[in-house]
Amino acid sequence: MAIKALNQLTEADQCKVLVLKIGSALLVDPAGEPRARWLTGLVAEIAEMHERGQNVVVVSSGAIALGAARLKLPKGGRASLADAQAAASVGQIALAGLWSDLLEKHGLSAAQMLVTLDDLEERRRYLNASSTLSRLLEAGVVPVVNENDSVATEEIRFGDNDRLAARVGQAAGADAVVLLSDVDGLMDRNPEDPDAKLVEIVNGVTPSIRAMADGGSRSGLGSGGMVSKVQAAEIAERAGIALVIVNGQHERPIAHALKHSRGTIFVPQRQDGARRAWLGGRIAPGGTLIVDEGCISALAGGASLLAAGIVEVDGVFDRGDLVSIIDGDGCAIAQGLAEYDSETCRAISGKRQAQQAEILGHAPRSAVVHRDQMVML
Repeated sequence: MAIKALNQLTEADQCKVLVLKIGSALLVDPAGEPRARWLTGLVAEIAEMHERGQNVVVVSSGAIALGAARLKLPKGGRASLADAQAAASVGQIALAGLWSDLLEKHGLSAAQMLVTLDDLEERRRYLNASSTLSRLLEAGVVPVVNENDSVATEEIRFGDNDRLAARVGQAAGADAVVLLSDVDGLMDRNPEDPDAKLVEIVNGVTPSIRAMADGGSRSGLGSGGMVSKVQAAEIAERAGIALVIVNGQHERPIAHALKHSRGTIFVPQRQDGARRAWLGGRIAPGGTLIVDEGCISALAGGASLLAAGIVEVDGVFDRGDLVSIIDGDGCAIAQGLAEYDSETCRAISGKRQAQQAEILGHAPRSAVVHRDQMVML
C-alpha cells in the first residue's frame, strides 16, 4: 500500500525501508565544516527509526565540500573537474568517518557505498548493488551511499543525489524516499514568489507538475534543484515508491515535518515489475528515436516499436543500448533496449518489413524495440 501521509514515514508496517537524502548545504556549513548539532539530531532520528523496526539508507552529499575545505580549493572545489575529483577523494574519507562516528554513538554500524552511473544503469552491476544493499539492511547496518565523484565526469554521472536517491530506493526495495531540501516542498511557482503555495500531494507527475519545478540550487553548494527532485519522483513512482520532499533546515527535520504536517508527497500511480522499474529509471539513453502519431497510439496500446513508425534517429548506439522514444514535439513517450545499432536504425526507419529485408539482406527482427524490453513513461 502506497504511503500517502507524512506520519506513515515513521510507521514500520507502512515504511519498512526508507531512503534519506541529505544535500551538501544541509550537512556542511559555508566554511566547509560539518554542521555537528544538526547532524546529531538527524542521526538520533535515524536511530529511533531503527528502534521501531525500520531500515534506513542514507544518500549523503558533502564529500566535495568537505574535501575542498581541507585542500583550500576555490569555489568549493568546483572550479574544475580535476578540483572536484581531488576534493571528493579527500572528502569521501571525512564523510564516511563522520557518519560512522555519529551512528556508532547509537550502537549502529555504517557502511560506505560509492557508486557510479554505470553501477545502476548496467543490469548486472545494478543487481550486484541491490544484493549488497539487501544484505547490509538484513544485518542492521546503515548504508551511506554517494556518487563516486572522485572518478565521475560530466558525461558519466548522475549529477545530483536526488535522482541517485530514487535509483538507490529501487535497488534497496524502499517504501519511501525522503529528500531533505531548503524549502518545504514543491511550490506551485518559484518559492521566492510571496504568493507561492505548497503542493502537499502529487498524484502522478504531469506536465503541469513539471512546470512548477524551478531549477537551480540556492545554496551554491549543491548541484540539484526542484527539477531534479521531480525527476527523482518520476523514477520512484514507477517502482511503487513514494517520494517525499521536506524542509531539512530544522533540527530533527523529519519530526518537524510530521509535527507540522508540512511537505510534499508524490504518491506512486503504478508499480512496475523489478526489471521494468529498473528500465524506466535509467537516465542515460544512448540515442533517441523520434516516432510518428500512429506509432505513439500503437505503443500506448501495448505494441512493440516497429521501424515503420520511426521518423528520425539521433545519437550513436549499439544493439542492446538504452534509447529514448519521443514524439515530434520532443516529449518522451517511452524508453527501451534497441534491437539494432543506430546505423541500422537509420537505414530501416520508416520502412516496411519487405523493404527492411531488402536493405538488411536478411529477415528483419520483429521490432526495433520489443515491448518486453520497453517501458512507457
